[in-house]
Amino acid sequence: MPNVSKFAFFKKWSLTIRIMPLVASIILLKFIIYRLGFDFLATNPLLPSLVAAAVFLMGFLISGVLSDYKESEKLPGELSASLETIADEAEIIYNNKKAAVAKDFLAHLHEFSDLLVKWLYREEHTATVLSKIREFNNYYLKFEPLTQANFIVRMKQEQHNLRKLIFRIQTIRETSFIPTGYAIAEGIAFLLLIALLFTKLEPFYESMFFLIPITYLFIYMLALIGDLDNPFEYSTKGETSGEVSLKELRDVQQRLQERVLALGDVKQKRHSKTA
Repeated sequence: MPNVSKFAFFKKWSLTIRIMPLVASIILLKFIIYRLGFDFLATNPLLPSLVAAAVFLMGFLISGVLSDYKESEKLPGELSASLETIADEAEIIYNNKKAAVAKDFLAHLHEFSDLLVKWLYREEHTATVLSKIREFNNYYLKFEPLTQANFIVRMKQEQHNLRKLIFRIQTIRETSFIPTGYAIAEGIAFLLLIALLFTKLEPFYESMFFLIPITYLFIYMLALIGDLDNPFEYSTKGETSGEVSLKELRDVQQRLQERVLALGDVKQKRHSKTA
């Protein structure tokens, strides 16, 4: 339990940990500029307008990427549900007919779930995943004399859902929400930070107290928008705070493995009784 708590804490604060060195560098640079007397800009009433414009634009971008992120949160669960539904049908066929092809198909589903996680981590190509889904047809053909047609139709529907979800995830990974909006937001934030660095703030130390949260806010929001825009940008370190969880998919991996092993044990027990 302590390990889980530590991981949850790190995941929650991972973005803050990433940007704090940059925030600290900007604050240090502001202090150096102040000590050297390079803050030559006078406080201008247009500065609050620039801050308000940046906040408005970032709010617009956040609202846009959040809609895609909310949809993305459901996709791993839907992939898991389709895989488990197909596995249910294959297990029914095996329990009813004791057909080896049904057990082979369950092993194929387990391999596919492993491949799916690797694909999400960009360790496999999309064409490989789609080819693995197409191989389901070979098993469906062998299932025709073993089960009713509506069972196969149900598995074909889930196969279609898998393809549709794969295409949707690929689209979200490869497209960005309004790239020009990002460029404008980054440009305004950059100009705002430059203005704050070279503006004479009096009294200085009191102004620095407010400069820290302003700097943190703008850098954090830009980093957050970038993370939320691609919720499937996984790394070898696992899912971060801005990426959707793959827990459901990993759980299905484990359950599929247990199903294959259980059917293997059943087969061994039958042979031992016959002997």
